[in-house]
Amino acid sequence: MKFKVFRDWLQQTIYKIINPIVHGMIKIGITPNIVTTIGFLGNLAGACLLIYAGINQEVNHYNLIGWAGGIILCSSLFDMMDGQVARIGKMSSTFGALYDSVLDRYSELTVFFGICFYLINQGYVISSIVAFIALIGSLMVSYVRARAEGLGLECKVGFMQRPERVVLTGLGALCCGIFAPMMENNEIFEPIMIFVIPLLIVAIFSNITAFARLNHCRKLLSSKDNE
Repeated sequence: MKFKVFRDWLQQTIYKIINPIVHGMIKIGITPNIVTTIGFLGNLAGACLLIYAGINQEVNHYNLIGWAGGIILCSSLFDMMDGQVARIGKMSSTFGALYDSVLDRYSELTVFFGICFYLINQGYVISSIVAFIALIGSLMVSYVRARAEGLGLECKVGFMQRPERVVLTGLGALCCGIFAPMMENNEIFEPIMIFVIPLLIVAIFSNITAFARLNHCRKLLSSKDNE
């Protein structure tokens, strides 16, 4: 409950910061779908940086990971702004909600593909498996909610929702880009773990969240069946 209160407070604080930008977007005629598309293109750019870092062994790959993390975090703001543009600008639509959900999934797929590609090409096979498990959990969290809502159930329980996943992934990459070069000669701690540990947290808690939502739906449906 305390986390939910903090999460809501943080969300409202971010809204207060971005609302002037939102009003500016509305004034110049930017629609929610355009904002959603920009957010997706940003995530695609971050994924491309990770892929490039995986292909080219001679480049400063930690630096590229850091830039990718920064881009992913910036792109996440567009995920919040599209909803605000729709609400404040009174441009909400059923298709817009669908479009937003679809591009959110594409964004996660492309980013995790870039992460897995980078880790595999750099020889971090086990870490790439962790990233893939994180991808599975991320998709299942969204799928269980969508399937539940299709059955007429509200299903928003769980800790590891999309904002938490994006922040952990983006911050992990950004911190890796900043601090990993300082630790390259460290024989005790592998620098890439600065990036992988947040992915491990996402992998564990996203799958826990997916099963928590499944159990939540089971209880709701059992109650309905017993009525």
